[in-house]
Amino acid sequence: MPIKHAIWKVATRPSPLPVSTLLNEQQLEDMIVSVPEILSSEWMLIGRQEQTGLGGRIDLLALAPDASLVLVELKRNRTPRDIVAQALDYASWMEQLTAERINQIYQRFSNGGKLDEAFKRHFDVELDEDTLNKSHQIILVAAELDDSTERIITYLNARNIAINAVFFQVFQYGKERLLSRAWLIDPSQTQVNAATTTSNSREREPWNGEYYVTYGGGRSWEDARTYGFVSAGGGSWFSQTLRMLSPGNRIWVNIPKTGYVGVGRVLEPSVTAKSFKVKTKAGEKPCLKVLSDPKRFSRDANDPDKAEYFVRVEWLDTVPESGAFYEVGLFGNQNTVCQPTAPKWSHTVERLKTVFKKWNKRTLS
Repeated sequence: MPIKHAIWKVATRPSPLPVSTLLNEQQLEDMIVSVPEILSSEWMLIGRQEQTGLGGRIDLLALAPDASLVLVELKRNRTPRDIVAQALDYASWMEQLTAERINQIYQRFSNGGKLDEAFKRHFDVELDEDTLNKSHQIILVAAELDDSTERIITYLNARNIAINAVFFQVFQYGKERLLSRAWLIDPSQTQVNAATTTSNSREREPWNGEYYVTYGGGRSWEDARTYGFVSAGGGSWFSQTLRMLSPGNRIWVNIPKTGYVGVGRVLEPSVTAKSFKVKTKAGEKPCLKVLSDPKRFSRDANDPDKAEYFVRVEWLDTVPESGAFYEVGLFGNQNTVCQPTAPKWSHTVERLKTVFKKWNKRTLS
């Protein structure tokens, strides 16, 4: 069933706002370029109206925090099924983009800007060109789609093709017009699909059942070791993949630019900092009263998107951050949680099992 959304005036007898329209879809594209948060606060726009060499132009190109690419296609006046076919065709072009070509695209978009400098300003992390375009996702923008197109998108997404649709609707409110947004599929699921596959399908292999976890950003690893957790926050892109973890899952934890520091088993699903409690010698206490940097986690505790989320973990084997294990060839990723299908992940897990020798010990839970 096509997604429909409405805005209602709050009153004793609520009444819906009348539906309006934009002048054209170019106006929506202009607004997204002007304020990218309309589409997503987690992405950085790097290109617009780029020639693909396939007889067309992409509408928008963006980067996610893990340096994966996001292709954004507006429906314009194409038929519903045609927009999916064209987006998939453009994705085949996007898959082949090298770091050099992506830099050139950004230079044209920014009138000579440098991609690495812009990436650092936007995400507050250094851009590693080796991670550029290792995966991608496709976002279709429309006012509405027909039933069959929604089924196609849902079918592809359910089979790990990172494709989604976002709907914008305009409503009239007096002399003003209001813009609303709704996603066809939870964006976290599309992000997961992008994070768990590589751009080159020939490099994929079946997932081995082991979860990769990034833990960093200046968070205290000693807190995580002592009180049994992993966490992420500062934006939904970073925290939402924690929802992938379920009790019993085994995780291998990596601190970016440092190395692997532990292996553990998940005990509980993710909860916000306000709800998470830790065990101390004086009994169970709220984490915000115990952790070494409580201000960091309390600052956005009331904002569901920016809040810190915690997953309780029983550690099987860990080392201090100063003893982190790193060597060339190990898997790394900026996503907080992923189910890697790259051959490098299987190699990494087998190598880590020789370092964290208690990886399979019986747990107490």
